[in-house]
Amino acid sequence: MNELDEALRARLDAVLDQVCGRLVNGGDHDTRKYIAEKLVEAARKGTVHLDELSVVARRALLERSNRRAG
Repeated sequence: MNELDEALRARLDAVLDQVCGRLVNGGDHDTRKYIAEKLVEAARKGTVHLDELSVVARRALLERSNRRAG
């Protein structure tokens, strides 16, 4: 899946906004970028359902947080 269709892009945006919306000021640029990259990577591998994408985004946020804390 090279190109992401419009519906999938909308889901990726929604998940990114949902996860980052819990952060102060919606999260910093680097955190949002990291999560977005993980979402696109997962989508290209076939993860396209909203609940699965939400798990990917939350996991990416946790990884990012742990990396900063560690």
